[in-house]
Amino acid sequence: MPQLHFIQQGQGPVVVLSHALGCDLQMWDGVAAALQDRYTVLRYDHRGHGRSPATDGTFTMDDLADDAAALIRQHAAGPVHFVGLSMGGMAAQALAARHPGLVRSITVANSASHYDDAAKTGWAARVDTVLAQGMESIADGALQRWFTPEFRADAHGGSARVAALRAVLVGTAPAPYAAACEAVARIDLEAGNRLIACPALVIAGARDEATPPAMSEAIARSIAGAQLATLDAAHLSAVEQPQAFADTVARFFERL
Repeated sequence: MPQLHFIQQGQGPVVVLSHALGCDLQMWDGVAAALQDRYTVLRYDHRGHGRSPATDGTFTMDDLADDAAALIRQHAAGPVHFVGLSMGGMAAQALAARHPGLVRSITVANSASHYDDAAKTGWAARVDTVLAQGMESIADGALQRWFTPEFRADAHGGSARVAALRAVLVGTAPAPYAAACEAVARIDLEAGNRLIACPALVIAGARDEATPPAMSEAIARSIAGAQLATLDAAHLSAVEQPQAFADTVARFFERL
């Protein structure tokens, strides 16, 4: 199990932030800044992403959940609020089913619980492309899924955030990225979701084409008592709408 790179900031109850495929913990800069006055924010890089080491060969979403569990055991006293987006939201679902004692609540943003055969074919094509042509070959398409056109064009901060996250994506090594794609493509989380007993918040992006709102609605249906919220954003809602994202999760935490 890799030793994950992490940053911890703030004070109060612990909130763990788990990033999307092809990103790193800087994805959460805006949300972490908005939460740190009230919460201890612990964000980390998934294996093979950012400054966390890669592992050899394939892995599963359960492995990513176990990575998160080890981090929580090492660096948090007691159960945490776990917030994951996209791949991080898949890890959140698996974590709550596998390690229920480690989570006070989960937030699953812009994510999925399974993919149909057509989507799996698309994931396989992305893996082939990355391994044959490198990360640059998929970068522009990823940015179009991640952000709305107006955020990509926003000279007052949006375009700079887009450029920074593009650099993170292109700087990710192809082999561990491909392995993560395969782990994502194989998810089948609905049976585990029916076992989740902690409070759950599901966040959809109204303009998310990568994991459309119907996928968030399906997750919310599969977890007993889950709440559903929607932000006016594309796939990386926490980057595009950091204050609204932070306010949404903070209200959820406070109601608990």
